[in-house]
Amino acid sequence: MLRNVVAVVLEEVHPFELGVACEVFGLDRTADGLPGYDFALAGAHPGPHATHSGFTVDVPYGPERLADADLAVVTASGIRDAYPEPLLAALRAVVARGGRVLSICSGAFVLGAAGLLDGRRSTTHWRYTDDLAGRFPGTAVQPDVLYVDDDPVVTSAGTAAGIDACLHLVRKFQGAEVARGIARRMVVAPHREGGQAQFVNRPLPEGGGDSLAPLLDWMRHHPDQEATVEQLAARAHMSPRTFARRFQQETGTTPHRWLVGQRVLLAQRLLESTTESVDAIAARCGFGNAAALRHHFGRRLGTTPLAYRRCFADPAVAQH
Repeated sequence: MLRNVVAVVLEEVHPFELGVACEVFGLDRTADGLPGYDFALAGAHPGPHATHSGFTVDVPYGPERLADADLAVVTASGIRDAYPEPLLAALRAVVARGGRVLSICSGAFVLGAAGLLDGRRSTTHWRYTDDLAGRFPGTAVQPDVLYVDDDPVVTSAGTAAGIDACLHLVRKFQGAEVARGIARRMVVAPHREGGQAQFVNRPLPEGGGDSLAPLLDWMRHHPDQEATVEQLAARAHMSPRTFARRFQQETGTTPHRWLVGQRVLLAQRLLESTTESVDAIAARCGFGNAAALRHHFGRRLGTTPLAYRRCFADPAVAQH
């Protein structure tokens, strides 16, 4: 059942994330043959709520409005030390009686404070995933995805990922045709899988003089060259065992996985900025052939090289 939807806000309200909930569930599209929703806005208390953009939003209801909600959409409001307990209790009650909750961006911290992430997978904006994992160790944070559906709790990453999560729930409970109809009105993609990555570049942290930074720099500038752990260890003047341990400490992963990640990052940049074929890019990045590039690109980013180019290429490249 997805009929009664409440957008939950706290000061300072983030207008875009609130607008996502309003756009998907708050517009009357029944004239187009689409279902209508009993949509409302609720906060810790009724009345004007400041936004971080300098204007206010009139919130008609307090936590009591959640008593009838099939879905509570917790929008972004930044991260704080504590959240109003009556609102947290109302969110817990939604889940306890069979409803669902969905967070957009930093709204995940509200669900965490309510105890609704414990024992579940979750995500949030990539800038906050470490904070979310540290503050709520009972949840398994998925840092690279658009949204996570761990029914009855759905969490999504920043900004537009909230659209994907909302449309995912519409598709899940009301069918693909309804989701396509809403997406068509919004002029957005009707379906992006939650497992698709947030397309975040993770720059290598700078190390000290005794770090592996020089070797990592060499690997980054020679992605087409294969090198065994033994060869890399010799270049770093270490034993293979010491090298493997130091590499894990400095990068959090293995040499092979780190190199594959750098190759994918280079492929992203080439897809964005050049008109080279996928085969040529695969060779430049050290993948050898397009099939290998597509395999690793899909595993890392959840999409294909050509689909990525269509979304992110420079207009001059895309029109070539």
